[in-house]
Amino acid sequence: MTTTVLSSPARYVQGAGAIADLAEHVGKLGGTPLVVSDDTVWGIVGEAVGRSFEAAGTPLVRVGFGRFATPGAVDELKERIEADGHDVIVGVGGGSTIDAAKAAGHLAGIRWASVPTAASSDAPTSALSVIYSEEGEFLEYRFFPRNPDLVLIDTQLVANAPVQFLQAGIGDALATWIEARAARRGQGSTMAGGRPTHAGTALAELSWKLLHENALLALDAVRAKVVTPALEAVVEANTLLSGLGFESGGLAAAHAIHNGLTAAPQTHGLTHGQKVNLGSIAQLVLEGAPAEEIEEFIVFTTQVGLPNSLTEVGLTPEHTAELRAVAEAATAEGETIHNMPFPVTADLVVQALVAVEGISRRIRAEYGLDAPELHVAEH
Repeated sequence: MTTTVLSSPARYVQGAGAIADLAEHVGKLGGTPLVVSDDTVWGIVGEAVGRSFEAAGTPLVRVGFGRFATPGAVDELKERIEADGHDVIVGVGGGSTIDAAKAAGHLAGIRWASVPTAASSDAPTSALSVIYSEEGEFLEYRFFPRNPDLVLIDTQLVANAPVQFLQAGIGDALATWIEARAARRGQGSTMAGGRPTHAGTALAELSWKLLHENALLALDAVRAKVVTPALEAVVEANTLLSGLGFESGGLAAAHAIHNGLTAAPQTHGLTHGQKVNLGSIAQLVLEGAPAEEIEEFIVFTTQVGLPNSLTEVGLTPEHTAELRAVAEAATAEGETIHNMPFPVTADLVVQALVAVEGISRRIRAEYGLDAPELHVAEH
């Protein structure tokens, strides 16, 4: 494949209080929107969304959502769209809510909007959804011919959310540059359907740079529940830059290992970004990255509060059956690990995961760093 493709949402809106303008933006897409949001998120944003729709004179119809974007959840939303004649679907909340809304909108042939209430992943901007089983195991990627018509993120909502959501988004976004540079050396295609663009690769690197300059200050802002320039930069890095970077720059081993980790029940309580971070370190080991780069990554992600050894995700080197299952899933046909610039087998993945345990423990001990204290939270 020699063509390159850049894929992006039609409009991206970010800022403190942006939720107040949601109906104005959605009104440009359709007149009978269906809003999808779980009960927890709706308890936080429902009043503000209601005021926005009332001020715009737009009817507000909201349907609840469960935990995962499953095939059944997507089909139920499609049926609701068709039964009630909605012309735009708006996913409000976490990644699975948004993924289900995108997939249902595509099936129903209507427009769709992503409204993340935390900067916890780069999924909102993409033209794909990640589909899981009822138990949270990765099933498939679903690809769409276009990206969301609107992505809107209110940075005050991000500041008010639990800090672990921003930590997870940082973990997801840090993988973007690690994977994009590997994909560019390899011969695979991106999620956008072509070879990596220079733009996608550059945006992935910019995301990496902004995170290293601003992540710790942004986490401080969220702990204080305030919006600062550092938080604005990290929200853009986590959501827009990482989203464009992974989709048009390329995925590689880190996300494939994340997908493999969903096969281990011990990891089901962890966020996407927490699992991806372990995949990033395993990829660095797989590709023989310089020792100082691995060291810097482990120190930085420990300071951020992300897991960087098997222990933190509930596994050990002695969990041989689970690690084999993870590695087999990560190297399945069609997985993004095959975008690496060299062949990767399940045996190599197992060896990298086992090696990570000792590497991370040694480096944290040398720097006097305790293992990150992880919190599991639903959104």
